[in-house]
Amino acid sequence: MSNKTLTITDNRTGKTFDFEIKNGSCGPAVADLTTFYDKTGMFVYDPGFKSTASCSSGITFIDGEKGILLHRGYNIEDLAENSDYPEVCYLLLNGDLPDLQNKKKFIKILTHHTMLHEQILRFYSGFRRDSHPMAVMVGIVGALSSFYPEKTYDFSSEKGKWVAVSRLLAKMPTMAAMAYKYSLGQPFIYPKNELSYSENFLHMLFSTPSGEYKPSKASVAALDKLLILHADHEQNASTSTVKIAGSSGANPFACVAAGVASLWGPAHGGANESVIRMLNIIGDEKNISQFIKKAKDINDPFRLMGFGHRVYKSHDPRANVLRKYCHDLLNEVESFNAPLFKLATKLEEIALNDEYFIKKQLYPNVDFYSGIILKALGLPESMFTVIFAVARTVGWISQWKEMTESENRISRPRQLYNGKEIRQFIKINKRKKNESMFPEHIE
Repeated sequence: MSNKTLTITDNRTGKTFDFEIKNGSCGPAVADLTTFYDKTGMFVYDPGFKSTASCSSGITFIDGEKGILLHRGYNIEDLAENSDYPEVCYLLLNGDLPDLQNKKKFIKILTHHTMLHEQILRFYSGFRRDSHPMAVMVGIVGALSSFYPEKTYDFSSEKGKWVAVSRLLAKMPTMAAMAYKYSLGQPFIYPKNELSYSENFLHMLFSTPSGEYKPSKASVAALDKLLILHADHEQNASTSTVKIAGSSGANPFACVAAGVASLWGPAHGGANESVIRMLNIIGDEKNISQFIKKAKDINDPFRLMGFGHRVYKSHDPRANVLRKYCHDLLNEVESFNAPLFKLATKLEEIALNDEYFIKKQLYPNVDFYSGIILKALGLPESMFTVIFAVARTVGWISQWKEMTESENRISRPRQLYNGKEIRQFIKINKRKKNESMFPEHIE
């Protein structure tokens, strides 16, 4: 067997099959199983894609064992400390950090496309006033497809791709802020071109016609770093959703709307909401020891939210960066001594020093700190995933753009079928009585 092939033996027949081994620039090698069915007549069974590399990509690399996250080869800690969100967006989209001239041009493009068509503003009033902001975002982002139709914009061309990229990046904060304002029953606040990306977002979220919101440096820095640290995370559920939709040639705005819907799930984008809910359940510092015991009990359903990570096994590199900005923000927030924030810092302290959590590697992750930051900024839990969607938009469209620029076939997973074998059709008047599939309250 060559050191560049993987040989699989079928013990039923004794036949062997060779598959090429491919090496990336970082990370584990992959066995190219694209011809597995053709050679063996079998599919590969991998629920949740835990061992499947679904694509080849040069954008983001994660080494979960060592706690490494790279964007285009740059360490996430270096980017977060030395860049701002638009610069990281440029990097993800173009492959290199911008020079001064290109950064100014990029920011100018984003700044001058922040406005929404006035007809889109009327769409908001079609939602119930108590609609979840993510429900609104799914609808509004998808509605952009009607303002940027395929018959006008050739999204397979470089120009068309850039239209999709620039409009989505520029308009997502505006749409998100308006979803928030609509939930409050407040007037929409229009963007200001003279403000930075993060300042403008805060302005649209918190200003009112009777008073302009003046964010502090700590607020702007915390939001900007939060956006950077959530910008992309390889082939996660929402990114994969965007790419699967995009593989069919669907409108890129519709693809991103699909990504928003996927992110909405509590197992994906809702983790930072769970952190605040957990803190509210614990309620008081005096209750921490009780809940720590519950978290250590494998028979107790209670779990500490915002600790540990499915991918990162040693530490979450994003959390290390965000922790500093979280504490900087808390130190200036008037309500810093509020029970919730005191509780969070005490829980963090215990978890970082408790032998059980150290051994189990249950360290505070990025969701723990982002949840506290968003709460300290004054946002309700229902907006947490919306902010995540704004940040992740650049990752979605960078991955979509890369996919459309390479050899691309429509994504078509197969399955292990375990249903009925072929059956004879029976006419309705000869069928046996069977139980209703509908719960009583549905009927």
